[in-house]
Amino acid sequence: MPDRDDLQALLAHLGRVSGVGSPTVEKIVRETVEHFSETVEQFVARRHAELQAEDLKNEVIFTRIRDELRARRFAAPELSERQIRRLVYG
Repeated sequence: MPDRDDLQALLAHLGRVSGVGSPTVEKIVRETVEHFSETVEQFVARRHAELQAEDLKNEVIFTRIRDELRARRFAAPELSERQIRRLVYG
């Protein structure tokens, strides 16, 4: 996450270029960060509930979630120094 000064600069920039008020820009940025910060488990639970609310059956839901997972990026798990070292050196 960017530091507070960077975040304030981003919010000011987005407000200027979009013409949208500060509270709305802040909400959009917050929602965007939360959206892309979901874990796989959180995404699956959320999408399952959303698709169930559309009266879809699990067979259809699971296929759709599988396809969506392939196209989505997820927040990286917190790694220890040892885990990072193993990723670098094997």
